[in-house]
Amino acid sequence: MREFVVERLIEAGAYLEGHFLLSSGRHSDRYCQCAKLFEDPKTAADVIAAAAEKLKGVDFDLIAGPAMGGIIAAYELSRQTGRPNVFTERENGVMCLRRGFSIKPGARVIIMEDVVTTGKSTLETAAAIRALGGVVAGAACIVDRGAGDLGFPLYAAARIRVESYSAEDCPLCAAGEIELVKPGSRKF
Repeated sequence: MREFVVERLIEAGAYLEGHFLLSSGRHSDRYCQCAKLFEDPKTAADVIAAAAEKLKGVDFDLIAGPAMGGIIAAYELSRQTGRPNVFTERENGVMCLRRGFSIKPGARVIIMEDVVTTGKSTLETAAAIRALGGVVAGAACIVDRGAGDLGFPLYAAARIRVESYSAEDCPLCAAGEIELVKPGSRKF
């Protein structure tokens, strides 16, 4: 399954090499721009099906996708599983549900992401779900870049171990040969 997902990322031009500033503030020589996958609905459906496969046997009622990267992924997972979806977004720097979305107390929620690196957006979404009385049943993603233990299961279509560095320890910065690019949506 992992090879299939990585092949789709490469074919879509979504697996990039260079010098990237990640949403976490860390630097990396590789980046997964999953938005490129969503240009083609068939490719998106195929890749999300790989994530949906990992959720077989998991009990959940609702899917929540963190803005930006998780919105389309959550919608497609919702379409494939027949479960409703919502998305969280930041308001005054805090991840929350807006736009009239709600979570019923006790609802079991899967958080759907495109890429999980440190898990920051996933954990912020989990906090929003819990604040509304929901239960985090786990998280799913297209690519897990090495999130580690989030305190709940992470069901990844593909796990890709990519080094990341603090700005101070980044060998790409030290070499000074490749310009730093920020492809993500989170503002610092």
